[in-house]
Amino acid sequence: MPPKLPNNSWVLIFKKPHMTNRPKRLVLILGDQLDEDASALSDFDPAHDTIWMAEVREESTHIPSSKQRTTVFLSAMRHFAAQLQARGWPVVYSQLDDAHNSGTLAGELDKAIANLEVQALVMTAPGDWRVLQSLRAVAQQQGLPLDVRDDTHFFSTVREFAAHAKGRKQLRLEYFYREMRQKTGILMANQKPIGDQWNFDADNRGSFGKQGPGQLPAPTRCAPDAITQEVMRLVNDQLAHHPGSIAEFGWPVTRAQALVALDEFITQRLPSFGLYQDAMCEGEVWLYHSHLSCALNLKLLNPREVLAAAEAAFHKGHAPLEAVEGFVRQILGWREYVRGIYWTHMPDYAELNTQQAHEPLPEFYWTGDTEMACLRDAIGQTLQHGYAHHIQRLMVTGLYALLLGVAPKQVHQWYLGVYVDAVEWVELPNTLGMSQFADGGLMASKPYIASGKYIDRMSNHCKGCRFNPAESTGATACPFTTLYWDYLHRHADVLAKNPRMLMQLKNLNRLTPAQREAIGVQAQTLRA
Repeated sequence: MPPKLPNNSWVLIFKKPHMTNRPKRLVLILGDQLDEDASALSDFDPAHDTIWMAEVREESTHIPSSKQRTTVFLSAMRHFAAQLQARGWPVVYSQLDDAHNSGTLAGELDKAIANLEVQALVMTAPGDWRVLQSLRAVAQQQGLPLDVRDDTHFFSTVREFAAHAKGRKQLRLEYFYREMRQKTGILMANQKPIGDQWNFDADNRGSFGKQGPGQLPAPTRCAPDAITQEVMRLVNDQLAHHPGSIAEFGWPVTRAQALVALDEFITQRLPSFGLYQDAMCEGEVWLYHSHLSCALNLKLLNPREVLAAAEAAFHKGHAPLEAVEGFVRQILGWREYVRGIYWTHMPDYAELNTQQAHEPLPEFYWTGDTEMACLRDAIGQTLQHGYAHHIQRLMVTGLYALLLGVAPKQVHQWYLGVYVDAVEWVELPNTLGMSQFADGGLMASKPYIASGKYIDRMSNHCKGCRFNPAESTGATACPFTTLYWDYLHRHADVLAKNPRMLMQLKNLNRLTPAQREAIGVQAQTLRA
């Protein structure tokens, strides 16, 4: 654990410097850059350079970060700092409860620069526009050069994505994904995709049916060590009013733990991941998902080693092609794609609201206290574990907010705050673009909308719910179904320009004027 001095907001561990003309450099390491191979450390000289890391209240309060999320970040940071110190590397580390902690990254960086007589700053490009602007401002105010380096954790650079996007009328994942497959050679044979098709999404939509999932493989859960337990006490003390609970905290916070999680996913869950990646089941949190996004986004795992393990599982006959391709598409395709969208369209992207949605986020998103079984389950596990899989996020919590007409920025802030894997570069486009369609189709080709019948088909939630997914009006009408038809009606003129929405609009047109009016009244009651 990084040593802590009483009443001192920074700790310096150093070795005797060599005589050199090289400027004194402070290497900035953020909470989602916990990788010894990070570009910022590529030419690190422990005799002359110093690493700077800081826990600050602002990063947990500019949006209300859940206890699970804050614990993941702080514990992983402390473990990484200890790892660097074990190598004999000098580290300046601010802890959240240090007596003179300024509470902001900018404030802590200012202090470190003053104490160390720094002559230059180095960092890997951060994953948050706000953080980049804040640290750039410090460098400018201090008159110091700031070397911002490419994040080599990713397969592509932002410049490469910008080149892909240039001149295209529409951006679509599928074309970018194919380029990435060709560039990397992953699941390729002689410039052609293995299996002679790029995408096996149609084979990855299975549900568990009435019999349920049966016996599931156990998820990887890591017992909190002394460092994590100290962070848990700190979070419960300093951020007691923040959402969620850490009573069942078990996320990987070291590279060694993350590697165990990777191995267990590949060996135990990947073979069934493809078929059941969209399925949901009441009370089942983990299913066949990887649970690796948090470790990937903290940089405890490199996506290259993750995809190499998945590809090897296919070639060994351990996992079918449709499962491996579906997993590859999420990391090599979607993950890289949303990062490109974020950095080529910020800061304006965060303010988009093309559907003019202005309703407040329902209070039950912070408590899980709702009669809707699917939402109660997804939100409950989110608050308990800081986790929900992608269909729960897109087609349950996200879908309800979209249909209700919630202000997209409020939805974004909720997702950024509650999930352990949420860093803004990946969360914001997924929320505003894919989930809420607030960018008007920049990222996705259509709004992902469905009635309660979709949830009934993909889960067993409706079986124990008091609402009927087949009903759109009346006391037992499913709110998803009511709001689905209301959404189509309210946005019909715009949606009519989208060829992928014509079938759903044809179904809308089969409703009588009286049915539409009744649905509109019930939808407004739900909003009220």
